[in-house]
Amino acid sequence: MIKTTAELDLACKELAKSKFITIDTEFLRETTFWPELCLIQMASPTTEVLVDPLASGIDLAPFFELMINPSVLKVFHAARQDIEIIFNRGNLIPHPIFDTQVAAMVCGFGDSVSYDQLVSRIKGVHIDKSSRFTDWSRRPLSDKQLDYALADVTHLRDVYLFLSEQLEREGRGSWLEEEMNILEARETYDIHPDDAWQRLKMRLRKPQELAIVKYIAAWREREARSRNVPRSRVLKDDAIYEIAQQQPKDSEALSRLRTIPKGWERSAAGGAVLEAINQALSLPKAEMPQVPRHTQAPEGAAAAAELLKVLLKLIAEKHGVAAKVIANSEDLDRIAAEGEKAEVAALTGWRRDLFGETALQLIRGQVALRFVGKKVETVAL
Repeated sequence: MIKTTAELDLACKELAKSKFITIDTEFLRETTFWPELCLIQMASPTTEVLVDPLASGIDLAPFFELMINPSVLKVFHAARQDIEIIFNRGNLIPHPIFDTQVAAMVCGFGDSVSYDQLVSRIKGVHIDKSSRFTDWSRRPLSDKQLDYALADVTHLRDVYLFLSEQLEREGRGSWLEEEMNILEARETYDIHPDDAWQRLKMRLRKPQELAIVKYIAAWREREARSRNVPRSRVLKDDAIYEIAQQQPKDSEALSRLRTIPKGWERSAAGGAVLEAINQALSLPKAEMPQVPRHTQAPEGAAAAAELLKVLLKLIAEKHGVAAKVIANSEDLDRIAAEGEKAEVAALTGWRRDLFGETALQLIRGQVALRFVGKKVETVAL
């Protein structure tokens, strides 16, 4: 295992000679806000390396330089968390990239297929998952743990080659590019605290309630980052919702809330939350956040959405694409309610060509679904 900057530099220079490398990381984040990078695994067609980022004195600069080398494709499986860690440690986003989980969905392997399932289906190899929940921060790591970690990138080479060939054969390379652009976008990982409220499941709709949610979520985000603890350890989501609904004006009112621990209202955090409430409620109405108001669903929209689900399943199976990567339930509801005006991914790019156009024809009455034997098919009207 690589433990020095000099060793890492040599390894990265060797890996940079390849057209692609596979990458995975092991990390811990159960008790922290920022994930703790504990191990880096990389492989080229001819080389495999393990890097110990916890080794004393090691500088990861050669690794970060490799991550932005435009001549080397970086292959991940379920890339988002790995890229988030690299972004947080190196303030950069790997480029170019290839995510085998997304590629597998485009190639019809199902929704969010796991790495071990993909290796099993493509290579017929069973991966021992007993080391999956290892404490990767402990040293030394056993040979079994190291073998498990290395398998995450060695088998990934063959998975990548298989999927990239299938994408090229079926002319779906551009489909993957759209998804990779999202994964490579800085805004995917660089979330401003003032926007943290938008990541919550929105149960409230009144402007005053939303303003309180926004201000408290922003405070919680900054507090969690500065203390390096999970957001829920600062304040749970349910507490934010209850505070927004009840709008306590003082510590006594705050103490009466079901979701607030006893005595918390007298802490510095309690005072900060009360200040956030005051700031939110002092906003002019025009500056308070709003939940987007979509077009009023016309009569029959719910039934149309159900038909769109059938159409989506039909098209996904016909073309060997995971339905999840084409459209989600919200997309279908909005298409049913708003038609062409719906601003959803399913009506753009390759998704529109594959599904969106037919979906619009279905709700316009230009296309119907019918049973032929035991199969469903579309028919023009």
